[in-house]
Amino acid sequence: MIALLLYSCAGSKTTTSAPKPLPSDGASSPSASIPHPPADRPTSVEEVLPPFAAPKRELRGIWVATVANIDWPSSGNISFAQQQKEFIEILDFYAQRNFNAVFVQVRAAGDAFYPSKYAPWSSFLTGQQGKAPSTSIDPLHWMIKACHERGMEFHAWLNPYRATFNLDTKILSPKHDYFLHPDWMVTYAAKRYYNPGLPAVREHINKVIKELAENYDLDGIHFDDYFYPYKVNGKEFDDKAAFQRYGKGLSLADWRRQSVDLLIQEVSQSIKTTKPWISFGVSPFGVWRNQTQDKRGSATSAGQTNYDDLYADPLVWMKNGWVDYIAPQIYWSVNHPAAPYETLAKWWAQNSYGLPVYIGHSAYKVRADTDQSWQSSFELANQVALSRQIPHIEGNIFFRARSLMNANKDVADLLLQNVYTVPALPPAINDNSPVFKELKPEVTETKITATGISLRLDNAYLAQELVLFGYNASGKWELLEQLPVEEAEAGEWYHFAHSMAPNYGFLALGFLGNYGEMSQLYRWKQR
Repeated sequence: MIALLLYSCAGSKTTTSAPKPLPSDGASSPSASIPHPPADRPTSVEEVLPPFAAPKRELRGIWVATVANIDWPSSGNISFAQQQKEFIEILDFYAQRNFNAVFVQVRAAGDAFYPSKYAPWSSFLTGQQGKAPSTSIDPLHWMIKACHERGMEFHAWLNPYRATFNLDTKILSPKHDYFLHPDWMVTYAAKRYYNPGLPAVREHINKVIKELAENYDLDGIHFDDYFYPYKVNGKEFDDKAAFQRYGKGLSLADWRRQSVDLLIQEVSQSIKTTKPWISFGVSPFGVWRNQTQDKRGSATSAGQTNYDDLYADPLVWMKNGWVDYIAPQIYWSVNHPAAPYETLAKWWAQNSYGLPVYIGHSAYKVRADTDQSWQSSFELANQVALSRQIPHIEGNIFFRARSLMNANKDVADLLLQNVYTVPALPPAINDNSPVFKELKPEVTETKITATGISLRLDNAYLAQELVLFGYNASGKWELLEQLPVEEAEAGEWYHFAHSMAPNYGFLALGFLGNYGEMSQLYRWKQR
């Protein structure tokens, strides 16, 4: 069992619509004992400021599943105002626990949670597929803005190949691809799928991706583990005709893997030629191959694998740089006999070709699985603590949002108290911009207010976000709040609604660019 230091309840990230909890005695908070430079140091203002050391970045994400309304919205038949309220409830719950990224399922089954030329409106949003929401607000634009207001990244999560969630065609819109392109469909185990082997399908999915990238201020585009469907005994995925036409001498398995590879490669190119700062990543099934199947595989005995059953080869995607990160779904406990968490976390980190690894965690198993390890409220916190000890693992994503709310709220609170005690910036996609590194905020005026601190800046328009840091009682800089540049008040004023900010002896302000890269810091001592 992994030993963890248990902290008392700590402060959480500020949000614009909910009060920030005050730090308790166990939290890292400002006080009269904040370290100051030695008296014999030079007296110039710049030299007496503590040197800035950026806090470690870490992705802390949550998947918000929309399929069958399992996370959000609770129903497609409630008002959009009620759906907004539910979404804000999810965001505030996780923002207050220092999460910094949300992965929202915007395409669940050949549908869309946004106005699209290539898919009908989702019934999970509006109650009837193809029916527009009864609002003039673009739901996706609104969700992105709500996330950014809370300093959270928004990643658009898509199921590229699942076309329907069941075989009932009466519930489908006439604009669904089942009717428009029946030749693209393969029926398998009570669902319909786009045939991955058809070039027309790849072209279509690329149009879907390009539309999203062009029209929305996304931080990322994300695919999950559904490529070729998980195998069901006695069922055959009937793609013989496409294989005969496009196989070109390959085995069926190799041709299927090549078809998926081509999709990943082409989607990556579409994103990078449209908005290269949008990250593209995949959360594949947790086992690439077992060691008994391939000496490069993991010391596991999984019943199905990415390579052999889903025809997905994430090693190829990482080796060729087609993805910006990988987020393997390691949905087993630390002590699982067939697929131990630690074994798989290390395997993915060692085989990531230097790319960031974000571990996918099965929050849905807490107190709901036959593996007794999940009865422990510390299983997830222990997994996060363990992953932090492994090079190349740069964060964690939890499936799914509602799993840690309500009955399992105590488990989310333990994550805050043990591993997410202070806020963190997500990792940068690219932090090697020489131009941006020369940029420095020009703060011309500061004001302490009843709710935080306001700053006047002359050059904020050059940045994507503002980030405020405070120098704490432990002699370390910590992230206090992120603020989108468009949140300016009266032109050049920006208000950081962090009630404790005025109590820090030293503050620092930085800019973030499109790629998450950091500018130089403007530091000052508070009077």
